Amino acid sequence: MSKKIELLVGFFIALGIAALLMLSYKVAKTGISGSDETYVLYAKFSNIGGLKVRSPIKVGGVVVGRITHISLDAEDYTPVVTLTIDKKYSQFSDATSVSILTAGLLGEQYIGLQPGFVDDSVEMLQPGDYIEDTKPALVLEELIGQFLFSKGSE
Repeated sequence: MSKKIELLVGFFIALGIAALLMLSYKVAKTGISGSDETYVLYAKFSNIGGLKVRSPIKVGGVVVGRITHISLDAEDYTPVVTLTIDKKYSQFSDATSVSILTAGLLGEQYIGLQPGFVDDSVEMLQPGDYIEDTKPALVLEELIGQFLFSKGSE
């Protein structure tokens, strides 16, 4: 009887480990929301701070995509961020702005998209386009330094 229980427990443990492995593979394979229907936009920033690959892209707090690549432009050595956005959020206009924001005071950084107005005179962003209106990351050390320097000069 004891041998049968040990085999049964071993079987369930092996089944649990296999389920965890399958789940982790599935999560790693699916990028944004489980669908492969995405498109890519690019944004150049003067400073990306602590932004990382796989950081979320949010519109009003709703995750609409993920950062898939960060590189330096070969001509002017500015950071270029590749934004992979879910296809169902494809109606961003040319007037859209993008900012690097922080979750909390010392939290993780993410991309915040601010959709621009949609009008007959404004074109829609197409896959592969660059978002022109970008706002760089605020670096906490720089802000503290500016504050201290302004207090010291008074």
